[in-house]
Amino acid sequence: MGLHHTELTNRILGGWLGRIAGNMLGKPVERGEYWTRERIDRYLRRTDALPLTDYLPAPPADAEPGEFDLRPEWRECVRGRIHGSCRDDDVDYAILGLHLLERHGFAFTTGQVGELWLNRLPYLQTFTAERVAYRNLANGLKPPLTASYDNPYQEWIGALIRADVFGWTSPGDPARAAALARRDAALSHQGNGVYGAMWAAAVIAAAFTASGPREAIEAGLAQVPAGSRLARTVRHTAALHESGTSWADTLTELEVGTRGLGWIHTVPNAAVITAGLLYGSGDFTRTIALTVRGGLDTDSNGATAGSVAGVLCGASAIPARWTAPLEDRVRSAVFGFDGARISELAARTVQLADGR
Repeated sequence: MGLHHTELTNRILGGWLGRIAGNMLGKPVERGEYWTRERIDRYLRRTDALPLTDYLPAPPADAEPGEFDLRPEWRECVRGRIHGSCRDDDVDYAILGLHLLERHGFAFTTGQVGELWLNRLPYLQTFTAERVAYRNLANGLKPPLTASYDNPYQEWIGALIRADVFGWTSPGDPARAAALARRDAALSHQGNGVYGAMWAAAVIAAAFTASGPREAIEAGLAQVPAGSRLARTVRHTAALHESGTSWADTLTELEVGTRGLGWIHTVPNAAVITAGLLYGSGDFTRTIALTVRGGLDTDSNGATAGSVAGVLCGASAIPARWTAPLEDRVRSAVFGFDGARISELAARTVQLADGR
């Protein structure tokens, strides 16, 4: 790997802070069928927030009823109102993954992932594929049936949002990160749902030593089947960027290619994340801003792009306007972790990465 302990600590803390900040940025506009790219930018223009360089502003006082229907949590997630992070499953699963590795080590089984969910995660704080898998676990099913039985969400984004900790604890080793993420993802997902988790974990692991986002994305692609729809879509995104196509035109073309999959499916969201990373060019603010402006599952995409960008640049290079409002504190539904210090979670992650 070749990273000094101090640099490793800076990069892992950057990943945690980037994930949480990106999640908070996207959370108020998380509802892809309503918060389209066009509506998000209209909101930003109405609030004089383009280019987007900070958390979303509060709604304009003169907005018409129903004009901008933000999520109910928006009051805790917009600039000037943030005091620590909001609770969100995109952060809960990073915490749960950390606890999994501390408790069971890197040889954990998919069954142990399920046991930890039942013991540490409230059922009503799970969604789509995770809720189906949880119900299947409670009814006595074992993996891989927990993922396949009565589960129409097998290729949605849930496993991808759980992948970060496997990348953070495998710095410079994308193959190892992907293998760990696959074992976790198999509890609730199949096909592109699993590939998305493997790809995300591998990109994050590669970001520790990559020269930039393109190299990290290519390393992630090397860990998933080349013929999968996920891999083909990520490659298409990279090719459009390489050709000089604008960010907006790239996303428009990708929308056509993924039409019908839905706004929570892994494949179109991986395209938005890839575009945010490539057109963000390693700049933390530009990366998470473009990713959230890309729409679909905005808080999940912002979190994953923020994690990659945070690892690439390190915590010390993330502007304070993103990190200071977090007040080094995270809310969580994971039993025993609500109010945890972000710096402590990062330090525990460093211990795992150092001792692997």
